[in-house]
Amino acid sequence: MAFKRMINCVETHDGEPMRVVTGGVGHIPGDSVYEMMENLRKTDDSLRKFLLREPRGYPPLCCNIVVPPKHPDAAAGFIIMEQVEYPMMSGGNTISVATALLETGIIPMQEPYTEFNLEAPAGLIGIKSKCENGKATEVTFKNVPAFAAYTDTVIDVPHIGHGVEKVTVDVAWGGMFYAMADVRQFPWVELEPDQGREITRISSLILKAAQEQLPVVHPDYPGVGITISQLFGPTDDPNADVKNAVTVASGEVDFDNPSTWIGALDRCPCGTGTCARMAAMYAKGELKLNEPFLHQGLLGVVYKGELVEETTIGDYKAIVPTITGCSWIYGFNNLVLDPTDPFTEGFTIGDIWA
Repeated sequence: MAFKRMINCVETHDGEPMRVVTGGVGHIPGDSVYEMMENLRKTDDSLRKFLLREPRGYPPLCCNIVVPPKHPDAAAGFIIMEQVEYPMMSGGNTISVATALLETGIIPMQEPYTEFNLEAPAGLIGIKSKCENGKATEVTFKNVPAFAAYTDTVIDVPHIGHGVEKVTVDVAWGGMFYAMADVRQFPWVELEPDQGREITRISSLILKAAQEQLPVVHPDYPGVGITISQLFGPTDDPNADVKNAVTVASGEVDFDNPSTWIGALDRCPCGTGTCARMAAMYAKGELKLNEPFLHQGLLGVVYKGELVEETTIGDYKAIVPTITGCSWIYGFNNLVLDPTDPFTEGFTIGDIWA
C-alpha cells in the first residue's frame, strides 16, 4: 500500500507524554525555527492536528518536530506543538527532545556530560545532560528570560462556586504566559490526581477570566497572550518546595458553555510553568538568585529550577532560569495515513475534548 503520509516518532514521557518526530515531515521553509513554526501555523496546521488528535493522539499529548537548525550554534532545532497552539518554548518538551536525540544517537553522547544547544522558536536553548551507560539520566536546560507581568492581582472569576467570586493571581512568562493561583483559595481542592476534573474546571475558568481582564504583551513576540493556567500550593514531600498542577487547554473556554470548562492536566511538573512560577516568586521577593527551587507535579515528579542571572526584556525586569529533569523513551512509532482514511487531520469528540 502507498501511504499518503509516514512519520517516524520517538515516544517519550517525563510523566507527560511527549512525542518527538525524527523523520517523514519534509522541508519546512524559514530562516529560523521561529519562521518555520510560523509557516506551519499559518499555512499547514494539518500536521499538528494529524499528530495530536485522535486516533494518533489525545488531550494530554504534546509533540515536537525535529528540524535542521538555522542558528549556527545549534545542533538541532525543534518545533513544539500542543492541542491549541504552537508554544514558543516548553521545558518538558525540551528535556524529552534532548533525551531522544542523545539516546538514539542523532546527537553523539559523551559521558559523563554532553553539552550542546537546541534552537526552539523562542531562540537558543543551552543543554547540559548527565549521561551514564547510554542513558541521559539528567537534562538541564538554560531557558529564555522569564518575567512577571502581574503579581497578586485580583480578578473576577464566575462559576467557581462555594462562594468564591474573586481570585488572586500572578501572571508570568516562562516561555508561555501563565495565569497562576494559590490552590488554598479553594479549600475543597487538593492537588491530587483524583481531583483532576475539578482542578481543570477551576483552572479553565481562571484562564478565561485572566485572558479577558489582564492584557499581556511580550516585547519580542507580539500577539502571544495568556494560554495556560496553573494552581500551586504546599507539599508534604520533603524533596519538593511547591506542588503544582498546570492545565493545558484543549479548546476555547466559554463561560456560557460548561462543557468547555475542561482541559488536560500536565502530568509533569511543567518546565516553562516552573520558570513562570520562579519569575513571580522572584518579583515578590520569595526566591533569590542561585537558590534551588524544587517544583513537584501531580505524579510526584520533581523539576529542579534555579535563577542564574538578571536581565531585561523590553521594560520588564527579567531573570534567566535553568531547569533540570529527566525523560524516558517508552516506544518507537511509525504513524501513517491510509489514502482511504476520511479523517486526514484526525478528530475530536466532546466527551474528553473541549
